[in-house]
Amino acid sequence: MNKYEVMFIVKPAEEEAVEAVFAKFENLIKNNGGNIDKIDRWGKRRLAYELKDFADGVYFIIYFTAEPNVIKELDRVMKITDEILRHMVIKQDEK
Repeated sequence: MNKYEVMFIVKPAEEEAVEAVFAKFENLIKNNGGNIDKIDRWGKRRLAYELKDFADGVYFIIYFTAEPNVIKELDRVMKITDEILRHMVIKQDEK
């Protein structure tokens, strides 16, 4: 299993809607055999430029360990989720 981090920006909405999107991806990682190591909730921040007509976004970073097939599924689901403005998955170096 490899260490990864995923950063994603959710459209600003009501707290419950944003938490539902976060929980969806947290559960996706766990249900596919991944282990979550750390979660950073940055909260609502101003974007450097507008994305899909939004000037603000809610930032999340999840650090986790998983197999490469989990990353493919995570990326696929994030691409088709309308509430996600941007996402990026990074494999961390082993030290």
